[in-house]
Order: sequence, then structure tokens, then C-alpha cells
Amino acid sequence: MRRRGRAFIIGIGIMMAAAALSGCGKKAEEAAVTTEAPTETPEETKTIVLETEPTTEAETEPEGPEERKEVDGKIQSYLTGEMVDVAKANRRPVAVMMSNDKASLPQYGINRADVVYEAPVEGDMNRYMAIFEDYDDIERIGSVRSCRTYYTYFAREYDAIYAHYGQSTFAVPYLKNVDNINGVDGTGGNAFYRTKDKKAPHNAYTSGAKLNKTIGQLGYRTSYSDTYTGHFQFSKNAYVPAESDAKDAYKFYPSYTMNNPWFEYNESDGKYHRFQYGGKHNGDGGQIAVNNVIFQYVEWGHYASTDYLNINVHKGGAGYVFTGGKCVPVSWKKDGDFGPTRYYDSEGKEVMLNKGKTWICIVGADRYSKAEIYGK
Repeated sequence: MRRRGRAFIIGIGIMMAAAALSGCGKKAEEAAVTTEAPTETPEETKTIVLETEPTTEAETEPEGPEERKEVDGKIQSYLTGEMVDVAKANRRPVAVMMSNDKASLPQYGINRADVVYEAPVEGDMNRYMAIFEDYDDIERIGSVRSCRTYYTYFAREYDAIYAHYGQSTFAVPYLKNVDNINGVDGTGGNAFYRTKDKKAPHNAYTSGAKLNKTIGQLGYRTSYSDTYTGHFQFSKNAYVPAESDAKDAYKFYPSYTMNNPWFEYNESDGKYHRFQYGGKHNGDGGQIAVNNVIFQYVEWGHYASTDYLNINVHKGGAGYVFTGGKCVPVSWKKDGDFGPTRYYDSEGKEVMLNKGKTWICIVGADRYSKAEIYGK
């Protein structure tokens, strides 16, 4: 597909590097992943470090983020910022692991997800964690795959109930930190089913009805924790970051190697349409389109001599927020062991998003300079 416009990633990369918290964005020597965890900490290996703060000017939004309050039986969703029925908006979401192997496509139910995390696993393959607020009537979700350590933290950030089909050895102790439904033990025996149109391991699926039934059987809390206050700040109205803070971003690549995905902004609907494997990225509901995209750069390494990735989701680093056809360089910080990750501009103000769906790409800090971002 012919790329449009002039890339500005080099210029932004220089700006971000100049504002690095330490080391000016250079690679650290033999640094180790230092993910903090209340359970045992797995063996760590050397990784690439990128510690930066954003370099854009402060964002100005006269109206500010929208206050969450009930109106006529509806309230702002924590996941999308949109007004939805109170019962669903205050119910804990479910976070479902999904495969992205070609043999598993399309992902079922992913068009209904409110937030999607994309992160690499072993062998350059990416997997998704799709977070759903309104899922009761979805008959097929998946295919569902196994857990990796860092996904337990992503699910916990949203106070979500985490559904997965197995886990890596390294993830086992971390599952104690999140309410989860596991397809390979007693917690998930009734939550999953297999189909005949796919071959194992790509034929395990769940449904809204099965998830709700299993949540009830396991006795998991169904409402948000009293201490949960949301993950994002959503603008009251359609939002375009100020020119002083951002650059045009109509097409951009996070630089994943195997599926080589990219996003294209469509002015007519204000959404970023997703592509991968050389064409449109379709779920069972058509091409995937979201209102916001985030690149979050992380330190990473491998567990011992294995191919399993150990991703640091706590230390913070650089990133980009794409919304309203613009790209804003940001820094990210995580609020404690299990709190939300926040994204800040150069003045330390939390960046706002447009209401709607959000896609978050977790990318190794060593690939920061490889992102490609194009204007009109």
C-alpha cells in the first residue's frame, strides 16, 4: 500500500530524546527488567531501556475532561467515555485473551471490544486482550489463547475479570493477582467451547452467556471496586489536540514485525481503521476501527534462556497518543502495582482522548525509532 505524506517520526524522536529523564534516551548497558510484583519475581535478563518525558507544549482544553455523572439512567463509561446504561457502566468488564495467528482469523467479538491491548509474545507473534463492557449477547468470542505475565497487570488496571485458556509457566504466580477464568483448570470449565471450523489450538471460544454464568459460579464481584476511578480522561466534545502540541498523523505503523499492522485515519468518521498482514484487519463484524490509538514503549527482555518475554509495565517511559487525526508525544506512568497507566504531555498534564474505543500497542523501547508516522 503506498504510504502518504512525509514522515515526521525522526524530528519527534530527536525532540523526545532531548528530553530524556536519564541517558538522553540512549540504550542502557546490560539493564535488567525490574517489574515490581507482590508475588515472586521471575528471573530477569538484560533489556533495552528508554526513559523519556514528552517534549510537547501544554495542551489547552477550555472545557476539560467530562465529569462522570448519571443522567436519565445513563452514565459515562469508564472504558469509552460514552453515555451507557448505568447497570452496564458500573459492572466490571471482562478481558479476553485472543489469538492473532493467521490460522485463527478472524477474531470473533473484537469489533465489540471497548479497549484492546496488543502486545508481542514469543516468536514475534502478537496477541490481544480485548476488554468488553457490553458483552452479554455475544455468542462467539475468540479464539481464546493463553495468558502471559504482563496481561494480568493490564486486566487489573481496569478491574476486569480476565478470561484465558491456560498460561505460560512464568505467569502462574501472577494469576493470583487478578480474578480470572482459566480454560485449563476448574475455574473455567464451563466458560469455553470448541468449534469444528478451526483446528486446535485456534478453536477455543467463549460467549457472553458462558462468561456470566462462570462469573456467578466463581462468586466474583460484579461491580467495580469502590476505589476504582477510571483509566482515561475523555473530552466533553469532539477533540483535536492543539497544533502546538501535536502533528498530523493520518497513517502510522507501530513496527511490529510479523503482522506489520498500521492504522489510517478517516476524517469522515473520526476513526482509525486498522490493517495488518497486508490488508484490512477484519473481525467478524468487519474492519476494526477505533477512536484512539496509543503506542506505549516498554522495557523488555526474556525469561532466562527462553523465548518468553518479560515486559516491564511499571517503570514508565515514552509513547504517542493518536486522537482526532493528531499525534501527541507523551510519557506514561503507572499508578502503583495495579493502578491505571496514565499518559502525560510535556507539562505533566494528562492527555485527553476522544470518546469511543481505544487500541493500545505495547512496543519494546528498542523499537521506538522504528515507528513510522505520516501526515496527510
